[in-house]
Amino acid sequence: MTTQHHAAVPAADPATRKREQRGWYFYDWANQPFFTSATTAFGAAYIGGLASEAAQQDVQRNGPDPCTDADGDPNNLISCDISLFFLDFPAGVLWNYLVATATVIQFFVLPVAGAICDRSRNKKRLLAILAFTGATAVGMIVFAAGSNWQLAAGMYLIGQVSYGGSIVVYYSFLADVAYADERDRVSARGWALGYLGGGIALALQLVLVMGHDTVGITQAEAVRIAFLTSGIWWAGFTLIPLFLLKQRSSPRPVEPGRSVLTAGFVELGKTLRGALAFPLTLWFLGAYLIYSDGVSTVVSVSAQYGREQLGFEQDVLVVTILVVQFVAFIGARLHGAAAERFGAKRTIMTSLLLWILVLVAAYNLEPGDELMFWSVAAGIGLVLGGVMALSRSLFSQLIPPTKEAQYFALYLVTERGTPQFGTALFGMIAHLTGSFRPAILALTAFFIIGFVLLVFFPVRRAIRAAGNTEPTVV
Repeated sequence: MTTQHHAAVPAADPATRKREQRGWYFYDWANQPFFTSATTAFGAAYIGGLASEAAQQDVQRNGPDPCTDADGDPNNLISCDISLFFLDFPAGVLWNYLVATATVIQFFVLPVAGAICDRSRNKKRLLAILAFTGATAVGMIVFAAGSNWQLAAGMYLIGQVSYGGSIVVYYSFLADVAYADERDRVSARGWALGYLGGGIALALQLVLVMGHDTVGITQAEAVRIAFLTSGIWWAGFTLIPLFLLKQRSSPRPVEPGRSVLTAGFVELGKTLRGALAFPLTLWFLGAYLIYSDGVSTVVSVSAQYGREQLGFEQDVLVVTILVVQFVAFIGARLHGAAAERFGAKRTIMTSLLLWILVLVAAYNLEPGDELMFWSVAAGIGLVLGGVMALSRSLFSQLIPPTKEAQYFALYLVTERGTPQFGTALFGMIAHLTGSFRPAILALTAFFIIGFVLLVFFPVRRAIRAAGNTEPTVV
């Protein structure tokens, strides 16, 4: 007898639903230090530093000259080679290759993970496996010291792929915890709580990193402890959603003679072909691909712009990260309230216009003006969390029932696989003009195109076409 599968129906009791929503919020809180601390604040500098140390040791073993650059500078390690799997590449680009490798792996893994998740009878167990694997890997970077960049790189790669897989499962629970009219608010609150948690964790870690002398440890040891505490934070707070969440949709059936894994691969192919039957869903996904690329690019190049164009030191840039985190908490909550009144589509479009204004303000910043730099950072924070949170909730309305994880996997592949377009444009224009100012202004194109695509997007028709109930306000 074939098991029937049905779309998720959230708990009818408001108190039960609120408790499950609270549990859902906390996975945003739990995983955010991986992005804020392990990736943005410490990842590139620390793991790149380990590779540079390995390259320097190689220089000392092989003579004084092999790593000097074209100007004869022996301290420029960008040209110093390190080796992995019989490949030699410069130490200075290890982080770039590491992030690119994680992106490629996730491009193949996440859709399959989503297909498997929709076939799973216990999504919480899958969430636990992925979250604890990622948290353990990040925590293991505490053992990467000296020149041991291979351990740090390997653990970060495992952490990044596990993080992506866990987010697919986590997003799929949105339909289990919230009715259509509640999803904008729930998604925005989760995103807001994530930024708050990431900001608190990073602030505590920076106290240790900046005051390492007072506790008798080196700065490198303090950074390693930051990786460890990021892993502990991720694993510890994941227990809350694991305790409070409940899977309210039955899984799609597994064909006789197949395991969940093989059925997941088969279902992936069906999902990719079946997505063509929902062109309006793909329309929104295309718009999201463009403006999320703009968001990701601004986040990734903002420190470079502040350092190279405006001349700010590292301490100013670190404070800026904290400003963005805490203001993003407020911004996400404001976006959630606005979406309840005006609808997600209108709120996202307004946010895209605000992104354009923020980039114009960044273009006009004067070197060394810290107050204005932080003001622009606060503007980024106000629109950063909200536009991503509402995009998540709006997309959940456009997914055919019982296929949430598979479609959210495509959503995440779109989100994570495209920032190279924006960064490539940014770098190309900076190269051609000799300045980062026109490069930062050029990023407005992503928000302008995304805005135009959303203007003509028939959101109610798209929700009906996916087989979902229309919320009162969209």
